[in-house]
Amino acid sequence: MKFIYTLMVSMLIFTACDTDLDQFPPKNIETNALNDFTGVLNAAYHYQTGTSTPLAIMGDFRADNMIMEEEPFPAFDRFNSDLAGGDLLEQFFRPYYSNLYKAILSANIVIEKSTDATQIGEAQFLRALSYFKLVMVFGDVPVNLAATPSTTDTSILTRQSSADIYNNVIIPDLRAAIAALNNSGLATGRASNIAARAFLGKVYMHLGDFTNAATELALVVNGAAAAGISLEANFENVVNDTSSEIIFATIRSTSVPDEYGFTEFPGWFAGADTKSPTPLDPSLTAAFDAAFSAGGGTGVDIRKSGTIDIVNLTGSFKFPGELEQDWIEMRLSDVILMYAEALNENSSPAATTLALLNPIRTRAGLNSLVGTATTQAEVRQAIADERRLELALEGHRWFDLVRTGTVDTELGETVNSNYYIFPIPNSEILASGGVITQNPGY
Repeated sequence: MKFIYTLMVSMLIFTACDTDLDQFPPKNIETNALNDFTGVLNAAYHYQTGTSTPLAIMGDFRADNMIMEEEPFPAFDRFNSDLAGGDLLEQFFRPYYSNLYKAILSANIVIEKSTDATQIGEAQFLRALSYFKLVMVFGDVPVNLAATPSTTDTSILTRQSSADIYNNVIIPDLRAAIAALNNSGLATGRASNIAARAFLGKVYMHLGDFTNAATELALVVNGAAAAGISLEANFENVVNDTSSEIIFATIRSTSVPDEYGFTEFPGWFAGADTKSPTPLDPSLTAAFDAAFSAGGGTGVDIRKSGTIDIVNLTGSFKFPGELEQDWIEMRLSDVILMYAEALNENSSPAATTLALLNPIRTRAGLNSLVGTATTQAEVRQAIADERRLELALEGHRWFDLVRTGTVDTELGETVNSNYYIFPIPNSEILASGGVITQNPGY
């Protein structure tokens, strides 16, 4: 990983702009000379911005919510080796991959060298988030937990199993962040106690550990009000930068380039790029209509008109193309839906589980699902359907299908599990001298 060697020598230092996370790197400085690690920590936040658009494209265009039209980009809708071909691999996956490792190295420096407990807690949260994003997309990946990794020991480039990374890095880091942080960071877009706990619950969901997931997610749901988090009354406001239900978001600004060189996610969803001028998948429109007919309501699912444009065949309403629109990493609706799912997998009564969805359904103009689904399998499907519509175009759909083992069922085709994850950038494989290996099938 050549970026590790580059960042070993110098580190981006950020000066304040509109907010403490809205910053531009004016100079480099050797990390051994630092005694204030604020800039290094802000760099770890900044590097998350380079992951938002790739996550959106993988989450929704890979699944059945959005489609690509101009080759080679329809490779996202094909489950073969095409994603690893040509410039597509480098354009989409290398910025994602490299930015996360830059965030990790920045976090390592803060964890190892700072004496500020809050800074360390934030860095542990960001390191956990970065490895979670890497594992979710690529599976097994290299692990570096040092501020100054060896330039001669190539063993640090060997890919570690995702199970080990979850158990030895992600979960311990999130638990450490929970212990170190309060919720004062919520107002400024920084890591917080409740954000760390929400992601810990999500991690357990990805591991299929529904007992621990339910425990952590219950604490988030029950502690949301005290932290100043609540469901937005109007669905059209759920992904606004000022939304009351945001638990954690990656702050984006046109004043700070995010190292992703193509159209950003609001543009992709709005059809502003020639690669996908009419990106709306008809399956998503049908899903909104089916939700109304199944659950009933006062007219239509309000989320439909607040998410997609069925005239222009885009998803332009949720993301109207604002260049500075933040990327919502976690919001309260997501947590409530995961909590309901965890309870159902733990065999909680159907009525108890589905009642948790009532505030989300009511906001959408729909009736309660209590009584419409009674078996565990029926409740499981109802929650999955609700997640698709509530979180549409927020980068969740594909990863939910993989996590729940429902790729084939929902997409209506048999998909080789090799293509549940994505190809490692060839540039990283070459830079490692072949120590980093490619995922099977690519």
